[in-house]
Amino acid sequence: MQGRYEQQMKKGVLEMLVLKQLEKEERYGYQLISRLKDKSGGLFALKEGTLYPILYRLEDDGLVVSRWSQPQGKEVSRKYYVITEEGKKGLKELSVLWRDFSAQVSKMMEEEA
Repeated sequence: MQGRYEQQMKKGVLEMLVLKQLEKEERYGYQLISRLKDKSGGLFALKEGTLYPILYRLEDDGLVVSRWSQPQGKEVSRKYYVITEEGKKGLKELSVLWRDFSAQVSKMMEEEA
C-alpha cells in the first residue's frame, strides 16, 4: 500500500524540488538526478524517464530554459537547464503553498479523531 501513496505524494512536489535545485546554478539532467537523490537521502531517486518530462513541462511553462554546452576536447555536449525570472517567482509561490499545505496536513494528522 505504501508504495503507491508515496509515489503520488512525490509527484506533487517534484516540479518544486527541480526548480529549487536550479535556483542557484544551471544543471544538466544527470546532475539534477544525483542532487535530488543525495539531498533527499535516496527518497527522490528519479529515473531519466521521470525527470525529463518534468523539465519539458517546466520549459513549456516558461519556468526554465535550456541550452546546449559546447564540448571541449573529448567532452560530450550537455543540455543545461536554467531557472528563469518567472521560474523564481513560481518557486516562491510554490514554497509558500507547500509550507501552508504541509502545515495544515500535519495539523490535521496530529488532531485526535
